Amino acid sequence: MDPRWNEDLPIYRQLRDRVVAMILEGVLGDGDALPSVRNVAAEYRLNPLTVLKGYQELVDEGLVEKKRGRGMFVNDGAQKQLLKDERRRFIEKEWPKVVERINRLGLDAADLLAKASKAGEKGDNND
Repeated sequence: MDPRWNEDLPIYRQLRDRVVAMILEGVLGDGDALPSVRNVAAEYRLNPLTVLKGYQELVDEGLVEKKRGRGMFVNDGAQKQLLKDERRRFIEKEWPKVVERINRLGLDAADLLAKASKAGEKGDNND
């Protein structure tokens, strides 16, 4: 996890978002343990209650399960659920802004898609 914190958002929320990113990227998979509250608090010099609050949001969202005395673990299907939620959020909230900007700048959507496709092909060849 990145030790830098953004002052515009509460740290517990940023911590939650970082764990979500780790799940989405496959760093944490189904059944994997989250780093302990104590370790995260010590490593990033945070109050353990701040870490716990961030983790509790993940529990409340059904992404993580608390196992008494053992820690917190990623629930089965968490990545799939997050991808579904993130895609929906992108389509509903971000995409309309992107389309508005494309139109405002007078760009051709088909040309942009072709360029994006070519860029994706170049990236695939580098792997």
